[in-house]
Amino acid sequence: MDGLKEIAVIWSAETRRAVRSGRVLVLLGLYSMFSALVLLIVGAIANAIREQVTARLAETGNGDEAAAALSVEMKKSLLGALTSNDTALMEALSQVPIVVLVVFKVTLFFLPAYVALMGFDQISGEVGPRSIRYITVRARRSSLLMGKFLVQASLLVGLVLVIDLGVFIYARITNPDFTFAALGLNLLKFWMAAIVFSLAYIALTAFCSSMFRSPAVSLVFNFVLLFTFWLMDVVGQGYKDSVLGFIRFLSPSYYSGDLLHPQISQFGVSGAAYAGFAMLFLGGAYAVLRARDL
Repeated sequence: MDGLKEIAVIWSAETRRAVRSGRVLVLLGLYSMFSALVLLIVGAIANAIREQVTARLAETGNGDEAAAALSVEMKKSLLGALTSNDTALMEALSQVPIVVLVVFKVTLFFLPAYVALMGFDQISGEVGPRSIRYITVRARRSSLLMGKFLVQASLLVGLVLVIDLGVFIYARITNPDFTFAALGLNLLKFWMAAIVFSLAYIALTAFCSSMFRSPAVSLVFNFVLLFTFWLMDVVGQGYKDSVLGFIRFLSPSYYSGDLLHPQISQFGVSGAAYAGFAMLFLGGAYAVLRARDL
């Protein structure tokens, strides 16, 4: 029970300090600008394509029904490309505007880097100047690690919710057929998918931050690991039929495809994979903190 109290105290104090430092606002601004840029680009491309298709159909004498049918077929094709032609997943996401799916996929790709920027100095920032000693004499090292991890997770939960809400509101304004009921349900699904995806990378950032005394070195090492995991996924996907293809199962990014899947079994495998990676990275961080001289 004392361990839980220590974690709660560290989480509360570190969260207040993070909010007062202004970092949350800076990170929210960066995430918002990037998401807005992607949203505007994708929205502009989608509108341009829609206008060209409508104009050509009008020139050939086809009416609104033909334009609507063609729009449905184009959306199915894009959904198939974004979901690897998974029928169940395509049906589950059929009510969601394409712009939301594209923004989600793009932001999910860059989210690990955003997590690294958010927490690269969570431990190394205190190990270097040795201010961490004032905490470890009063609390367990495991409590310190979990408290820091929960701070990053809590901040990310709020930031992702704000961004997702903005994206879905934009989609509702630009797509009148996107009902409020569908908006609320899918907002919850997309938000939860992003959080599950992020847990492993928050733990990875804690691991990298615990390994070095310099925050800059921690950040560089974190990016090196992110690139390594991405490369493992890409190479593994390219060599599925060979032994080399098995390395994709060792990359967290491989399991992101089923985070929105309607079948519990499919989503459960992805969720369990990310939970397993999070436990592995947190275990590594704890081993480092327990062995090193703080």
